[in-house]
Amino acid sequence: MRSVFVNLGPLVSFRHAHGPNHENAIEPAGMGIVVKDGQITRIEESSVLREEFSIPNEVHSVVGDTLCFDLQHRPVVPGLIDAHTHLLWAGDRSREISLRREGKTYAEIASLGGGIQYSVEQTRSATDDQLHSLGYQRLREALNTGTTHLEAKSGYGLSVESELRLLEVAERLNGNAHTPTIDHTWMGAHDVPKGQTTDEYVESVISDQLPAIVEQDIARSADVFCEPGWFSVEQSETILQASRKAGLDLRMHVDEFADGGGGSLASELRVQTADHAYHTPLDVRLNMKDSGVNTGFLPGTPYAMGDAWPNMGEIHEHAIPFTLASDFNPNCRTLSLPFMCSLMVQRCNMHPLHALAAVSTNAAKTTPHPSGLPHGVIAEGAAANFNIIDGEHWESMVLRPSSSPFSATVLNGQFIAH
Repeated sequence: MRSVFVNLGPLVSFRHAHGPNHENAIEPAGMGIVVKDGQITRIEESSVLREEFSIPNEVHSVVGDTLCFDLQHRPVVPGLIDAHTHLLWAGDRSREISLRREGKTYAEIASLGGGIQYSVEQTRSATDDQLHSLGYQRLREALNTGTTHLEAKSGYGLSVESELRLLEVAERLNGNAHTPTIDHTWMGAHDVPKGQTTDEYVESVISDQLPAIVEQDIARSADVFCEPGWFSVEQSETILQASRKAGLDLRMHVDEFADGGGGSLASELRVQTADHAYHTPLDVRLNMKDSGVNTGFLPGTPYAMGDAWPNMGEIHEHAIPFTLASDFNPNCRTLSLPFMCSLMVQRCNMHPLHALAAVSTNAAKTTPHPSGLPHGVIAEGAAANFNIIDGEHWESMVLRPSSSPFSATVLNGQFIAH
């Protein structure tokens, strides 16, 4: 059936936005949206649509083959896009909070049997059904806070069989009518499994995992944890070059704990996005910008780990393109993008509109929709993904960190009340 939404409040569409400050992103109240087959087909004055479709003055109604929704002046924003998640893993690493407060570093916790290796052991031990159930619960949580699409990495398998399995389970979760769609990333180079040297594992990643991943044909991208103590710049380049040659797009984790040269490699390789990047120098950020590399800031990580917040002043001054994402993982167990936006607004003095753009129209550029339709914007011809604010002002989405700021989400054309 067709759906028509009328009586919108302010519409943050981004369809007419331009420039780094997203001028003209916000349209006045009174517009309406027509949706059919998961796609926005028209954006028109509500009065025109109400007359054309004979829509009564009711909150919900059905007129012929048309579902009608009166939004009662509630603001509307695009469906949110989480461009960096570690969706599938098992086990509980909560005890690491105490270890960090006792002064242990990330690397020291890993040497004590925690960290990624613990999650790998627990994930390998979990059944497919257990992982599927965990993933479904997490996707529902993400949808409840407005996420309509997300990127999901493997990386807690670290073997051919386990990495393939994680991608297979994630693909089983893709396309469900009640969960966000998924953009798949292979991250075999997340850590080095026990019993292997880094060089040995890099060889295995390229010779064994990569061909199997390409043959499986689920992952769109490859990602590498390019960080001192994990994969060096040289090792990362070897993996990424091989992945690109095999037809995968490239993403990176860079400069999370120190300036390890990851940003420079990202610039040199012109990867799609280089994430974390807390310690990337400004001159390297500018090179990344010139190379078309997005910077993915993950505010949940400094919030959970006590790391430094990025200097957003220089990011805005130099119009450096960036996204925000949850970095959902065993140490950062939230999928709420409104919470991520709230952190950046409240802790880094970011304008709410820039935060919203970073989890919608900006994120769409690094994380495409599986339909091939534009998303992260509310525009004719785009995927019908948008959120209805539970309040009078769209800015309230950054003031509800403990609950969903949305009364409903339209997911690929389907109205889902929260």
